[in-house]
Parts: sequence; structure tokens; C-alpha cells
Amino acid sequence: MRRNSCSARPRWHHGAQTTISTISNEPAPVKSGAALSATEPDRDCPLCPRLAEFRTQARRKEPEWFNAPVPSFGDADARLLIVGLAPGLQGANRTGRPFTGDYAGELLYGTLLDYGFASGHYEARPDDGLKLVDCRISNAVRCVPPQNKPLPTEIGTCRTFLAATITAMPRLRAIVALGRIAHETLLKTLKLRSTAAPFAHGAVHQAGQLKLYDSYHCSRYNTNTGVLTPEMFRAVFAKVKADLD
Repeated sequence: MRRNSCSARPRWHHGAQTTISTISNEPAPVKSGAALSATEPDRDCPLCPRLAEFRTQARRKEPEWFNAPVPSFGDADARLLIVGLAPGLQGANRTGRPFTGDYAGELLYGTLLDYGFASGHYEARPDDGLKLVDCRISNAVRCVPPQNKPLPTEIGTCRTFLAATITAMPRLRAIVALGRIAHETLLKTLKLRSTAAPFAHGAVHQAGQLKLYDSYHCSRYNTNTGVLTPEMFRAVFAKVKADLD
């Protein structure tokens, strides 16, 4: 079975991890039934009780970690949006930046650097100076879920923020879905029928002026099992780059 992993233990880990993000996470407060057009949840977002409780437990266990809904990374004027599944417990939930601190980030950011969608150096921490170029990264679910598995109701609830993120990107032309779950929630967000846009690695679907590109998730599980190779992953972004140029 192909997994949409959103977390992998960092391979450089040799002891307790206490790194905390330097990214500010103070978006407009979100209350149930109000202000749901916000692109980011509040730090103490209560909309998914199970995720809120898991977040509270993480704060008690690792008070120096970010432990909050992870905000999108990159400029809202970007033409490319990358959508993952959810923050990894020891990755983005620890550091506060999407795909930062776990294995998936190594492949993702390395690929973005190669194709000009990022500049600087990726060093698996939010203060490494890495900048995205004409690119933004977000997640279908903004809070870390237990066992890396958000429930369908949680994915549906957080879709409001994904839709608002897309709406707030006036120059958006391309979206890369990392994994089937990201693909499926994007179909609902973009109002595409699943029969007309089935998930397949390397597939490209048209949604008005937007193109949706599918990729297997860049998780350690998928790369270790050969489901996804670096060459397969690079091919997706080579196509995006060619289409945007």
C-alpha cells in the first residue's frame, strides 16, 4: 500500500530534539462559525477536538517545539502552490515550517532548489535562510495528527483554510498535490469530479486556469520502497517548470 506519510524521524537525530521555530504564527483568530475565510488557523484552533487535544499533549511533552497549526510557507503572489498532507510530529510540528526537519523535506527542498523554485540552502531548520521563489507550500491539514493520520472530518474541516489559501493567491497557475489525500481534498476545493481527474503520479488535470499536478508523497516510506524515486519526483517539477516558463 502506498502511504501518504507526513512524518518521518529525522535521520540525523541522535538525542533529544528541542529546536523551536522562529516563525511567527499569529494569524487572525478563528472561531467556530466565524472568520472561516482566514487562510491560517489560530494558534489554539479548536475546530478539530482530537487534533487540539493531541497538540496540547505535545506542548506538555515538548514545550520548546512549535506545536501549533503550521502556516503556509512562501509568497502569496507565487504561481506555484504545493500541498502536502499534514505536519509531521518531529518535522513541521517541531520546527514550524512545512516539510522542515523530516526526510520528506530533504527531497522536496532539494528538488525545488534544482528547478529554481527556491534559493539558498536547506539545512532542516526554519532559520536556514532558505527562500521560496514563485512557490508556496501548504498542507491539507494544518495540525499534526496522531499516527500521521487525519480523519476525514478533520480533512474536511481544514479544507476551509486550503480554499482560502488558494483564493488569496491571485497569480496562482499550478498546484502540486503530494499524495492521494492532498489530491482528493484539492478536487473538492477546486470542484473537480474524481472520475474526471483520477490520482496518478505524473498526471496533470485542468481546473479552469489552474493545472493540478499529481505526485506520490515524498515520504521516506515511498522512496525506500521504490514507489517514488528522486527521478520520478523531479520529473513532476520539470513539467511544472516547463509549463510556467
